[in-house]
Amino acid sequence: MWVVKLGGSLAESDRLPRWLHALAGRSDLVLVPGGGPFADQVRAAQARWGFDDSAAHHMALLAMEQFGRMLFALQAGLVPAASPRAIQYLIRKGETPVWMPTQMVLADPLIAHSWDLTSDSLAAWLCGRLNAGGLLLVKSASLAGVPLDPAHLSDRGIVDRAFPAYAQRLRVPIRLLSDDDLDRLDETLTAGSSGAGGSST
Repeated sequence: MWVVKLGGSLAESDRLPRWLHALAGRSDLVLVPGGGPFADQVRAAQARWGFDDSAAHHMALLAMEQFGRMLFALQAGLVPAASPRAIQYLIRKGETPVWMPTQMVLADPLIAHSWDLTSDSLAAWLCGRLNAGGLLLVKSASLAGVPLDPAHLSDRGIVDRAFPAYAQRLRVPIRLLSDDDLDRLDETLTAGSSGAGGSST
């Protein structure tokens, strides 16, 4: 099983329906939604009103769930799941779970309440929690020639600042695809393991 994080920026992309059609009904992955425009509204509200990062953290998790609910409203075969047990149950049924992160993440006091940690790091965290076989990040960014080094990706703003630390803990392949790389999805998920940090860009 792979953890596949679908970037929230795809909420504005005409490619989104094709990605959802390709991902739905697969029993070899769990889909992690990004925050996208929903998280952007949390950032804007915090900048306007100055509430603390703990409130923003909770609201950003709910933003991921808003995007997730949009995804399974758009595509049959995608089903919400808020716990490892629910995820495994749906996979056994041949459905594709869409992770609703709030319950699990708020229950872990070690996860920082900070914008340095976003859905990228949470996808890596979930990958470890589920003992998944790999982590795939789908981004609406040009990745041609970009080395898959977590620190480099963080410096470029492609992943969040906390991601390198979370990625370092994983001992499974980490892959990165652009939103125009849909034709490489199958080969990415079925490719042999080359260890954490192996690149498919």
